[in-house]
Amino acid sequence: MRGVLREGSPVASSYEFIETMRLDTAEYVFSVEFMCERLDVSKSGYYDWRHRPDSATAQRREELKLLITKAFDDSDSTYGYRRVHAQLARWGVAAGLELVRQLMRQLGLVPCQPRPKRWSLTQAAAGQVPDLVGRNFTAENPGEKLVGDITY
Repeated sequence: MRGVLREGSPVASSYEFIETMRLDTAEYVFSVEFMCERLDVSKSGYYDWRHRPDSATAQRREELKLLITKAFDDSDSTYGYRRVHAQLARWGVAAGLELVRQLMRQLGLVPCQPRPKRWSLTQAAAGQVPDLVGRNFTAENPGEKLVGDITY
C-alpha cells in the first residue's frame, strides 16, 4: 500500500490500508479507532466506505474478469493478453489491451505455449540394427569401411 501516508493520497487508499490491516491475523493487530486516528481519517467514514456498494467501474471489471477467465480457459490456457483481447472483441466486448493485461495479471493467468511437434525425417528401424563393423573403424584400404553419424 504505497502512498498511504503520502500527502495528497486519496482517502480511499487509507481505508483500504485499514481494511487489510484489520483482516490481518497477526498477533499485534491495531484497532480501527487507533488506525483511523493515526491516518487522520474518520472512523464513521471508514465504516461508511466499507458498506458502500461497488462503483460501476469495479462492477465492470468483475464482469470482464469472468469473460477473460472464460476466454483463457477456452484456449486451454494458451492465449496471452493480446489473443484474449482479440477474443473479447470477437464477442463484442469493448476493453482496452492494457486493461486485459492488468486483469490477467490480477487473476494470475499465465499462458503456456505448447512445444511444437518435431517431425522425424526417418522411420524407426524394425528391429536391432546389426553391427557390421564390430566397433573396429580401422581399414586396410580406403573406402573399405564407410561410417557416419547423424545427431539431432
